[in-house]
Amino acid sequence: MSDVFIGLMSGTSMDGIDAALVRFGEAKADILATCEHAYPPDLRSKLLAARSDTQLRACEDVPELHRQVGECFRDAACELLAASGTSPAAVRAIGSHGQTLRHAPDADPPYSLQIGDADIIANATGITTVADFRRADIEAGGQGAPLAPAFHEWLFRNPGETRIVLNIGGIANITILHGDDGETTGFDTGPGNTLLDAWSQRHIGAHCDENGDWAATGRVVEELLARLIADPYFSATPPKSTGFEYFNLHWLAAANVDQYDAADLQATLSQLTADSVAASIRAEAPDASEVLVCGGGVHNVDLMKRLERALPRIAIESTATAGLDPDWVEAIAFAWLAMRTLGGLPGNLPAVTGAKRPAVLGTVHEPA
Repeated sequence: MSDVFIGLMSGTSMDGIDAALVRFGEAKADILATCEHAYPPDLRSKLLAARSDTQLRACEDVPELHRQVGECFRDAACELLAASGTSPAAVRAIGSHGQTLRHAPDADPPYSLQIGDADIIANATGITTVADFRRADIEAGGQGAPLAPAFHEWLFRNPGETRIVLNIGGIANITILHGDDGETTGFDTGPGNTLLDAWSQRHIGAHCDENGDWAATGRVVEELLARLIADPYFSATPPKSTGFEYFNLHWLAAANVDQYDAADLQATLSQLTADSVAASIRAEAPDASEVLVCGGGVHNVDLMKRLERALPRIAIESTATAGLDPDWVEAIAFAWLAMRTLGGLPGNLPAVTGAKRPAVLGTVHEPA
């Protein structure tokens, strides 16, 4: 049976899909090929509008978005296979995270909505596709997120050393790999790039603040930073997860931020991400000696410098130093979760998500 899998992931930036072809070995993930597949501009606009609709008034559009996103994920998988010269028969399965439109683990009833029709992917590629990973954890009483920590534990645990894996996507989350072989823990620390990206789009017309160059020109507004970090989410005890539904421009508007210089606010938001991550690590893993960073935030030079200043006694490095390219960790995590699902093995960590029990995650879609 093949040990080669494909992972498909799209995050809160909604730029498109990361696709990775990977071979799994004994606590080892070898990247065979990767590609980035952008969403068409009109589809991205529709997705951004749908997620901004707090009441999902555009729910009649969701089935069509489900189909269109599925087609884009299909195209990403097909592009990856073609570019790498890989036969579908050589791939055991595809793990597709889908595109999150809403994450509401504290709603009544709780839910997390990812779209992207997996049957379209399976039928076009001829490859078994696993999707909808979060629902089983939520049904087991968990938050449904973060899910990557189980993969981090499998790949990055280093006996004798408490190591942190920090993913900085739209939302930042940490995995705490305890060096004493204690139970792996983790949670969403708060905003990663999501506020930085939104503020950049509003004021400089860019999808992101490249390298954090704009933030580096500003001055941190300390009194504003203190008010922002006083938000109850930051002091809430884990397990906890969050998303753009909470940390967005409406959240910022409540702090009357328009009175501040735009660059100063960008600097303050960068410091907010760094400080909230650092405070979480100090509170939950005071003995940590190393932080391995993955996700888009690893390329934000300004943010990484702020993290280093906030955690001066901890080595902060890319996951590349531990053998895995930081840009592909999340996509590969969902390939790994698909492998777990097909093996009938749990993919969640109850200590991370708050679930009452370990659960086999995802639904399996066989090609017709």
